[in-house]
Amino acid sequence: MRPPPRFDVTAEQIDEVVAYFYARIRAEPTLGPVFADKVEDWPAHEAKIAAFWRNAILHERDYSGNPMRVHMQAGNVKAGHFEVWLELFDTVLAEQLPAKIATGWSALAHRIGAGLRFGLTADTAGGVPNLR
Repeated sequence: MRPPPRFDVTAEQIDEVVAYFYARIRAEPTLGPVFADKVEDWPAHEAKIAAFWRNAILHERDYSGNPMRVHMQAGNVKAGHFEVWLELFDTVLAEQLPAKIATGWSALAHRIGAGLRFGLTADTAGGVPNLR
């Protein structure tokens, strides 16, 4: 038996937010080029990210992947990109969802973003952030 969702959102709402968000990403001057350099198939990318969020929020088990490894291996993702990503994501959530759902999803996104940002700045040998 799967645990209850983290907050009250549907799979359809998740898919819609992801599609709207990535339409905005493609036009964003800082992040657009970062994504354009790596994403060749936008529908496939959006489907994978929607599966990630359905897994994280609804506890579906259709996502397989390692976000930390993907972001580290991309080579063009910088710690400062997460602030821009989260700001845009928060804007999209507020535009697309009721406030209570947007707030819950935003909090989860910020926790995940903090972990990814730390992973990109950590010295993997010693686990200490690289502040250069």
